[in-house]
Amino acid sequence: MPLNLRSARDLFINFILMNIEKTDHGRNGDSILPGTGITWRTASHGARIGSLPSMLLTVSLLMLPGFIIAGGKTLQEPDTLVSPALSEVVVSASRFSSRVVNTPDAVRVLNNTAIRENQSRSVPEALSLTPGVFVQKTNHGGGSPFIRGLTGNQTLLMVDGIRLSNSVMRYGPNQYFNTIDVFSLGKIEVLRGSGSVQYGSDALGGTIQAFTPELKISSDPVWNTRFLARFGTHGMEKSFNLNSGYSSKSFALRGGLTYRDFGDLVGGDTTGRQTPSGYREFDYDVKGKIMISGKSSVTFAFQNVHQKDVPVYHKVVLENYAVNKMNPQIRKLAYARLNQDLNRGILKSAVITGSYQFTDEEREMRKNGSATLRKEADKVGTYGFSGELLFSSSTAWNGNIGFEAYSDRVRSSRADIDLQTSGTVLKRGLYPDGSSMTSLAVFSTHAVDIKNWILSGGARFNAFSIKVSDETIGQTKIKPVAVVGNIGILRKLTPDDGLFVSLNTGFRAPNIDDLGTLGIVDFRYETPNFDLKPEKSLQYQLGYRHNGKVLKGEFFAYRNELYDLITRKRVENQTIEGYQLYQKENSDRAYIHGLETSWEVYAGSSLVIQGSLTYTYGQNITNDEPLRRIPPLFGRLAADYRHKGYLFGIEWLAASKQSRLARGDVDDNRIPEGGTPGWNIFNLNTGYSFKFLDIDLAFRNLLNKDYRYHGSGINGIGRSVFLTIGINL
Repeated sequence: MPLNLRSARDLFINFILMNIEKTDHGRNGDSILPGTGITWRTASHGARIGSLPSMLLTVSLLMLPGFIIAGGKTLQEPDTLVSPALSEVVVSASRFSSRVVNTPDAVRVLNNTAIRENQSRSVPEALSLTPGVFVQKTNHGGGSPFIRGLTGNQTLLMVDGIRLSNSVMRYGPNQYFNTIDVFSLGKIEVLRGSGSVQYGSDALGGTIQAFTPELKISSDPVWNTRFLARFGTHGMEKSFNLNSGYSSKSFALRGGLTYRDFGDLVGGDTTGRQTPSGYREFDYDVKGKIMISGKSSVTFAFQNVHQKDVPVYHKVVLENYAVNKMNPQIRKLAYARLNQDLNRGILKSAVITGSYQFTDEEREMRKNGSATLRKEADKVGTYGFSGELLFSSSTAWNGNIGFEAYSDRVRSSRADIDLQTSGTVLKRGLYPDGSSMTSLAVFSTHAVDIKNWILSGGARFNAFSIKVSDETIGQTKIKPVAVVGNIGILRKLTPDDGLFVSLNTGFRAPNIDDLGTLGIVDFRYETPNFDLKPEKSLQYQLGYRHNGKVLKGEFFAYRNELYDLITRKRVENQTIEGYQLYQKENSDRAYIHGLETSWEVYAGSSLVIQGSLTYTYGQNITNDEPLRRIPPLFGRLAADYRHKGYLFGIEWLAASKQSRLARGDVDDNRIPEGGTPGWNIFNLNTGYSFKFLDIDLAFRNLLNKDYRYHGSGINGIGRSVFLTIGINL
């Protein structure tokens, strides 16, 4: 029997209902969707809905079948309105260009225009515009994206196709994605549930890739310059950016310069100014493209981000620190990439990339009443080299084969300074000094388009060599190996509708942070364990997309099985320096499943309404408790109106209470007793664009509510106004 829209709808709903974990029960046989407060009964008894965010989820589930059926109607969208969301060309899903609508993966594009118009303060905060991404903030200078319940070293971060994640990226929230200058962005691609086959270790939850603007060659010499200034009330922000570019027939160049001064973050009605939380930042970047011939080009780039005096707010407020900050936090990246068109039968092109990335995280800490200032420094130099061949046969088949090599070298140190005598005592750093980690991999991915079917798949072999040696913990060398694969099948139901299933295996190799950590991390003291092996995941999902002219949307249901998780285990009745002692082990098995949906409605030629909702449920099977740091139900509803250069937008962000806490969550002083409360905030964005002038005005948290993203160490921004002025020359 042919698969039609109605049968596809029924199949999808049955899949969702089968994968909802009905582990809680209300009275009289009511079932409860875990973590949301939603309850439902049989049709004869009606339904009962809890909180407002819960109601939104239920409404979305009920409306989806109607959306699917409505997709077949002949609605017309005015030609003046363009939606790039599902028509964007992406590379993260397969390492070669493909349209989102033809990809059997959950992938989303966030372009520079949306980031600019929303006046996103940082790259992590820009991700709040992306469905399915939850951003935790340990401090104002941080921002750790969660994809499908995972973050830190279980979510892969990349810049321009090069790994930002390195061998000391730790489990749990971190600040590293904030070491990308938001003004240097061209777009961000978020690949949920995949990435290990394409890019290697760490993509258990997914992959987030930031791209700088693509350089274009022009027939005539062209200069362009843009100056931007942004100011926030309460002294929360003063930012300045200068961007200039040049292009000709054989050469293109772009450069940027950024200075930012962030004051202390001012929270909602009862929070007020959160001191200390402000910091300063100075960035610059350059990117060039040289046409060697009509078929050959070289792209080169250099990025530098330098942040100073970045406080860790909750350490000062909750853990009796007089000083606890990163000073400085630095990331530098240099790379060169050769693109060569070959066009020899099915062999179309080749890409070779060489890169060097350097990160420098230096921390200063002093307890109240102490005369000792502790200074720690962790510096990582990463060399990268990759090569790739791209194949294609007409429009039916695209594929690639390639290799990658990365090599990290870690320098770690610590100095305890007596502020009364100026004496200095040198000690072991957080990691063994001189540690190294090398990764070698081969991979291949393919996509075949046969009439109304698109088949995709790929595989990767990855070998590692990790060396750790110092006087405290001795010498060790481990050589873990991982083999992963993925497969996806997309069925084109109509020209605008697609239904797909995919299966992805992933892994995270133990890194130097796992093997060599010795000292205070967050709210605990860690000692190393050298008997570790890779974490593994098996994730399967069912997805649906509709790409009509008036209605566009997508819906995903997934489950991620996690094995051999490296977790911190508390050593009972042992403390060091007043902190509970922990050690890492391959001890746990867990699962995460969830639902994700996002929709866009084009009402007339000027109005766009967007909405997204994400539900995540995680369970640690080994410990029979919730998985740590699982985000609550959260969503976004926004409407944008544009007319003759004017922009007016209203945005509602909401999250439900998260009271499903693991033991580690209960011990975490950043999470309130009983869980993180739910919240609702409203924002307004306005703007006007002249030929050479852009003016954007953003009103944040109109009702001045106190709120905190689950697991964060600082509350969100209170009522405030931000003004951005851009001059185009």
